[in-house]
Amino acid sequence: MKAELITRFKDVTPEGGVIELVVWRVPQPVPPTQHGFKYRAAYALNGVRLVGFDNERGKGDHCHVGGREHAYVFVSVEQLVEDFIAAVEAARREP
Repeated sequence: MKAELITRFKDVTPEGGVIELVVWRVPQPVPPTQHGFKYRAAYALNGVRLVGFDNERGKGDHCHVGGREHAYVFVSVEQLVEDFIAAVEAARREP
């Protein structure tokens, strides 16, 4: 099985921010994760990443919020989308 694109979304906000999410189903989990998805999601404004979720090889599932990296518990693609949207909305509300 080759990697299969599950979803890809990109939008530019009225204030010029870029929101992008890409999820692939992969034939083998990305170490050290146990699930079969590879993903990246980011919200950037003026060239600065304010929110990011990904499962980089060697690091596993994690997110970047408020300039800090945190572990992220991947449950499902649907939950990832909800968590990412909530983090983006929170970041857009901050002054």
